Amino acid sequence: MSRPGNQQKLNVAIIGAGPAGLGAAIEFQKLPFVNLRIYEQARGLREVGAGISIQRNTWRMLDALGVYDNIDPNTIFRAADGHSVQHRNGRTGELVVSNGQRDTPQRYKHARALRTILQTALLKGIDQSKLRLSSRLIQVSELPNKALSLRFEDGHTDEVDLLVGADGVRSVVRQFSFPDHRINYTGVTAFRALVDAQEILSIPNFPDAVTFWHGPTRWVYTCNLNNGIYEVTARTDVPETSQTASWGQDASTDEFVGLYKEFAPIIKEVLSKVKEVKKFPLFAGPRLSRVISHGSIALIGDASHPLSGAFGAGAGFALEDVYVLARSVNWAHERNRPLSDALELYDRIRSPHYKGMYDILDGFRRSDASGKELTLFDDIVASNIKNKWTDDHYWLYHYNVQEVWEKTYQAEDAKQQGNASRSSEVASRL
Repeated sequence: MSRPGNQQKLNVAIIGAGPAGLGAAIEFQKLPFVNLRIYEQARGLREVGAGISIQRNTWRMLDALGVYDNIDPNTIFRAADGHSVQHRNGRTGELVVSNGQRDTPQRYKHARALRTILQTALLKGIDQSKLRLSSRLIQVSELPNKALSLRFEDGHTDEVDLLVGADGVRSVVRQFSFPDHRINYTGVTAFRALVDAQEILSIPNFPDAVTFWHGPTRWVYTCNLNNGIYEVTARTDVPETSQTASWGQDASTDEFVGLYKEFAPIIKEVLSKVKEVKKFPLFAGPRLSRVISHGSIALIGDASHPLSGAFGAGAGFALEDVYVLARSVNWAHERNRPLSDALELYDRIRSPHYKGMYDILDGFRRSDASGKELTLFDDIVASNIKNKWTDDHYWLYHYNVQEVWEKTYQAEDAKQQGNASRSSEVASRL
């Protein structure tokens, strides 16, 4: 990579130590020309929430990063019949669709796990001496030499060549990069609870499956997480009237249960087993035109696509970002190209991918608008499942970022070789 004297190491700071940040650390620490630091605002690494989906693309990335085997198969849940998810009518309990996993290798089949399982697997892959906790980034500024100055709440400062924003939907790095970009409360609140698995599985005829129980404008999600734990998650369109910026508030079980009076007795019984529940007002923002800025900043994970978990594969998307970003930086280094060229290559691959995701959400909104004439519970549920929960967007989980990376950098190399040949030909004529 083109640097003064071509001898200094590239100083890289990763902000955030969730799946995106830890994945980035795993990949960047493999590059001998990188001097790496990871900053996390929390005092200790912990995942908030309940369960997490490990989709086909997530497993593939864990393989690519070399940490697949850090997950014990006994700590995750895979459906015995091989489905990835089931969709049921929340009023009747009727199974409407059970999505299979055709053409998916066994090792990449969908799983659910406690979020800490994935966090721990990634954490095992990093050099923890590079991690600085209790480091909340509060200011980024660009220096005359184009390096970036970082200032943290505790007074710590740093100067870096590459800043990787892995700091989530409320990203400070994104705010510096795109000052006019705003996230807003979506009007949707998620409730998350963990329940003793035996209490759920003792309910007569309860399916031990990965299940969405759909209502017209809200749903309940139930899934075994192994470890004797069952996950009960719900989303509702009843907006918060106060403290909407708060994340992971304690909620009353009465407030939670009362939102699902129209649902089937089996779901009411599930909700009655919930002893503690937290609520998470969801925030999202518009698509960014680019996921890079200043020639020295790259956004990854939720910082690059603030979608509030719309597709249940945020970890997979983040690790795809990581894979492409680290290889783009190494590509530029090997060719003595500037960092800005590396980031342009990264953006060329990832921005179109996220445009495709936002296009799917636009289609969902059009579906909602066209179905406004429906009034009956069952009709609305049938329409929602038909229009939103199809195989049409499963390309997200089958997307092979390794192949895309290979084709893109090879095309760029061929283009540059062609340009060099033309320049040489012109020079020979002079």
